[in-house]
Amino acid sequence: MLPLIEVSELKSLNKDNYVLIDARGFGNSRERYEQGHLEGALYVDLEELAAHPENPAFGGRHPLPPLQDFTTLLGRLGITPQSHVIVYDDKGAANPAARFWWMLKAIGHQKVQVLNGGLQVATSAGMPVTTEVPVMPKATAYHAAHDFTGMVVLKEVAEAAQSPERVVIDVREAPRYLGHTEPLDLVAGHIPGAINVPYNTNMNGDNQYLPAEELKANYQKVFNGKQPEQVIVHCGSGVTACHTLLALEQAGLHGAKLYVGSWSEWSRRDLPIATEEV
Repeated sequence: MLPLIEVSELKSLNKDNYVLIDARGFGNSRERYEQGHLEGALYVDLEELAAHPENPAFGGRHPLPPLQDFTTLLGRLGITPQSHVIVYDDKGAANPAARFWWMLKAIGHQKVQVLNGGLQVATSAGMPVTTEVPVMPKATAYHAAHDFTGMVVLKEVAEAAQSPERVVIDVREAPRYLGHTEPLDLVAGHIPGAINVPYNTNMNGDNQYLPAEELKANYQKVFNGKQPEQVIVHCGSGVTACHTLLALEQAGLHGAKLYVGSWSEWSRRDLPIATEEV
């Protein structure tokens, strides 16, 4: 199953055969959901997709929650390991929807897809939007196949960034990577040795992902002969990086890993920091 689903495909599905999730996150996301969401969509807040440690220096601003917390959330949403889950957000799938997708895949869930283009594309295609909050389904027990996989910790990132056999991709916007600005974390800059491929280069002007063939060609140039398994992807706090991980999977480049702590962890640990001129 491809990680992206087009709105035309979604419209053709029987609504009884999938679970639709609105995972917006950031700011007044609950209010935005209540002002209008796709009919039948259940709301998930980004903060439910992360733990909340006292010190972001150990795990970053959005570390993964304990597995039990995540499976409890899934059960509350009526999701079972057999469910076909379709998730969208209102940012062209740039952030929370991709994080929810990645977390499900990381515990072995097979049938999960992100709506390409998110809410905007769905509404443009005439899908019904409502302010009515659906009744929560009957809670169930979600039994994960295994704990979260497909991630690395700070030590491996530090080694990989200095290895000619590995690739570390920073998906933040160029001004943050270059160290010219930092709106969220304490210090501006990037991990020495990491390269910058902003997540928005995965998308076209309509806020949808580029075709799989184009994504594959673009990233094969970035990998420079290295296999996807040798690639680590990070962002500011381990959320937006999932957008690029989804793009890689859509392109058929399987096995890249997420550095969950990302810049929010690295920049708080008194480690080397690189900056660059324009």
